[in-house]
Amino acid sequence: MGSNSPEILPPGSGSQAAGPSWENTAESASAGVRGIPLDAPRRRKPIWLAAPATHILVAINCLVFLAMVARRVSPISPTVDQLMNWGASSAGNVLIEGQWWRIVTAMFLHVGILHLGLNMWCLWNLGLLAEPLMGSWGVFAVYILTGAAGNLLSTCVNWVWPMHESGTVVFPAGAGASGAVFGIAGALIILLKSNRLPVPPVELKKLRRSVIYFAAINLFIGFSISIGTQVMHKGLSIDNYAHLGGCACGLLFALPMVPRLGSPRQSFNLRLRIAVGMIVGILVLFGFFLVQLVPQN
Repeated sequence: MGSNSPEILPPGSGSQAAGPSWENTAESASAGVRGIPLDAPRRRKPIWLAAPATHILVAINCLVFLAMVARRVSPISPTVDQLMNWGASSAGNVLIEGQWWRIVTAMFLHVGILHLGLNMWCLWNLGLLAEPLMGSWGVFAVYILTGAAGNLLSTCVNWVWPMHESGTVVFPAGAGASGAVFGIAGALIILLKSNRLPVPPVELKKLRRSVIYFAAINLFIGFSISIGTQVMHKGLSIDNYAHLGGCACGLLFALPMVPRLGSPRQSFNLRLRIAVGMIVGILVLFGFFLVQLVPQN
């Protein structure tokens, strides 16, 4: 059984500085409304307090990896059996054994320290940009829901077009946060187009363009590596459909939303609930569709 090891490149430096800049803009506007001079010295929040969901998600992924290593799992190249024991996903386990919980656990599991480092670097950068726009609960929601969407699409593709080794059907093991990372990128592509944001349009275009490039380049690299692996019959196994499903779900998730910055709180909260409810409904329906693919005994 092979293992899917989705690798993605970190986003550009533009997204790294975005998190604090959103916060500064919001604080300045709020200070002006309260009558506080804009040039008055302010105590700056710790960066983890400005984006708690991002840091909690990164911490969970790192703690899971450390727990695996503490239990003698290889930090460089864990075996497929080790990954499956810790919650990796595969079409066979999900659809035949009914282990649907793997759809969620797989997005907190990584295939070695390099895989973890790349995904966490991207999650941290994109999360700092996204959290001021969709709030902490919004980041948690988009991570879980788009990560699940990517894993469900991967499960579907691997079930319909399974791998074959020595005449035996094989369902590869999938693990990694990259589907959720692509989901956050997809949501940002929509939210950064909003004219409600208190940011100059030129800067918004630059930020949005960098996120689009990040998603497009990494999707292209992933599919190119997979084609090379198929031709050479060796190399990395990248779960491109988890990336594609996560990104598409992120785009859909953000469609009914408005950014938290520049929008009334009541409107933002209502639209976030609509987005979450819509995606949950779609994923449940897709899950029922997947169940119908399994022959009934």
